[in-house]
Amino acid sequence: MPGSNRVFCEEECFPENSKHISEDAGGRSGGVMEVFGAVLTLLSAVFILFTFPLTAWMCAKVIQEYERAVIFRLGRVVRGGTKGPGLFWFIPWLDVIQRVDLRTVSFNIQPQEALTADGVPLKVDAVVFYRVVDPSLWVTRVQNGYQATHTLAQTTLRATLGTHTLTDVLTQRTSIARRMEGALHAATRLWGVEVERVELKDLALPVTLQRCMASEAEAARKARAKMIVAEGEVKASRALQEAASGLSPVAFHLRYLQALSSVQSSTSVVVFPLPEELLHLLFSEQR
Repeated sequence: MPGSNRVFCEEECFPENSKHISEDAGGRSGGVMEVFGAVLTLLSAVFILFTFPLTAWMCAKVIQEYERAVIFRLGRVVRGGTKGPGLFWFIPWLDVIQRVDLRTVSFNIQPQEALTADGVPLKVDAVVFYRVVDPSLWVTRVQNGYQATHTLAQTTLRATLGTHTLTDVLTQRTSIARRMEGALHAATRLWGVEVERVELKDLALPVTLQRCMASEAEAARKARAKMIVAEGEVKASRALQEAASGLSPVAFHLRYLQALSSVQSSTSVVVFPLPEELLHLLFSEQR
């Protein structure tokens, strides 16, 4: 009892000393485990050397060009990071191997309901392309990398659309995809992943909003058509005015008579005005 009271008093009065004592104990235990692991590795290597013809097929592994192998020896990643591609050796009863595919992976984000900055509900789906660049981080930092990346892409898509208006989403799809790509890359690089590309596939608008947009587009087209017709009439009237100003009275009358001769109609009545000079001539003769 006196000894226990003394230990308790030392821990209570000198917490820093107790912390150093625990760290020293942990360091000693870690050093003992490292020595024990080294001894096991050495004994395993000696056993493999003595039984090499029999254990050669058990200690060899082949990794494809697009793969890398992350080796855990007694629960720790071996020095040198990853192995492969090609042939390498390992200790079957001490090592655990996890294969990592380095090829580009793509997945579709299911249509997500998002609310834009101006309060318009949208359904948007996208596709994401990514690849693993650090197999050790991919294995040790995240439990299910594919599921984590997929979930993060869904939330990032909704968050990105929530900061843009409907007009921005319709007219700036490329820039929105690039912003989403940057956000995903910043979040997944800690997992050893590089996001290569993000593309928005389809935008689904509410039916009422589609009708309003269609009516607005039709009205804009009609207004544009009327403007084009009006501009054509203005240009035609200016051209006629310039042509008429360059004609003499005789030439003008000849052009008038030529236009009358070109009128051929057997069923219709053609009414044309007489030249003003001819009327004056007729009235003067009658007088």
